[in-house]
Amino acid sequence: MEMGICYGGIPTRIHNNSMGIRAYDYVEFYVGSAKMVAYWHAKAMGLDIVGYKGPETDSRDRTSFLLASPDNPNFKIMITSALQPETYDVQNFVNRHGDGVKRWSVEVDDVEKTYAKAIENGATPSEGPFKLEDKDGYVMQARIKLYDDAEINFINFDNYKGLFMPGFEKPRFNFQVNKQPTGLKGIDHIVGNVYINQMDYWSQYINASLDFETFIEFGPGDISTKYSALLSKVVRSKDEIIKNPINEPYDGLKKSQIEEYINEYRGSGIQHIAILTSDIITSVKNLRENGVEFLDDPPEAYYDDIASKDFGLTEDLEKLKELGILIDIEGKGYLLQIFTKPIGDRPTFFYEIIQRRKGASGFGQGNFQALFESIEREQERRGNL
Repeated sequence: MEMGICYGGIPTRIHNNSMGIRAYDYVEFYVGSAKMVAYWHAKAMGLDIVGYKGPETDSRDRTSFLLASPDNPNFKIMITSALQPETYDVQNFVNRHGDGVKRWSVEVDDVEKTYAKAIENGATPSEGPFKLEDKDGYVMQARIKLYDDAEINFINFDNYKGLFMPGFEKPRFNFQVNKQPTGLKGIDHIVGNVYINQMDYWSQYINASLDFETFIEFGPGDISTKYSALLSKVVRSKDEIIKNPINEPYDGLKKSQIEEYINEYRGSGIQHIAILTSDIITSVKNLRENGVEFLDDPPEAYYDDIASKDFGLTEDLEKLKELGILIDIEGKGYLLQIFTKPIGDRPTFFYEIIQRRKGASGFGQGNFQALFESIEREQERRGNL
């Protein structure tokens, strides 16, 4: 696969797919208070608040904060909340789901062509191509449906020279955020949770709409503990730029994490976003110092088992153990990963921090047992197991 420029040691791929999809772009949350959630992302995740839209910029119905990583300005998160009860799209979403991801965006060569192809391929339209324009040019966008209330957004900035898109200006608030640098580079994958018996529907929907392919399938018994289980498929663009696992519940003795998510979120939706780093030890250490909470560390025996294997581990195992970072060996490569606790009041959305070594392309199957037991301990504390 041909590579492009690097951000902190992580190469960007040259896209080569039939839909003209270049890369992940921004992810947008709908929340109750954009200012507070934006502050948390700045302080805890180490992101910079780089843009703002609100009444001062002539946005009367909603306010949005744009955050970006100081280590890669192309890794962007938008936090949006309603200013008026009549802002139905935001209000209805938050009333039903609480804070959550409304849409994830992909930058494309031509919004109108990508949207038209997606609809022709069977995608459900959400919003047809539309132009946002000001003195700095224009940005094109279009949207298709995903899961219950989520969307995939197609966007193109080629004809815009402004800050981000029309309506955004430099931040008008000085949060004086004292934070440790976290070295977050970009999106690795985005995970959706869906109702039982809907995983196949949504994987086929995405594959058909975007000309993706199913990369990995986890069937009965592949992801389970003594209490709960789930099924999962990973769909991806054929050039591997975009990767999206989809999970559904599977029969178990007690409620699975997917069932808990669907019950608490009141529907299907985006469960977590995996964020890349090129130095997970420093990233996790500083995220912890910034106040990010992670799931419980795996048991001592987990790291004893890792220590017994010879796979060319570059990192200090004791430091990985100290921080609770998981290691999954994959052929000649391995990946390192760790999961935050849910970032809001409901046990719904969380982040994953991930580093891939020596070409590892999987999703941590070897860590499923330790990870899911840790999640179940949190469920038990909440009374939801």
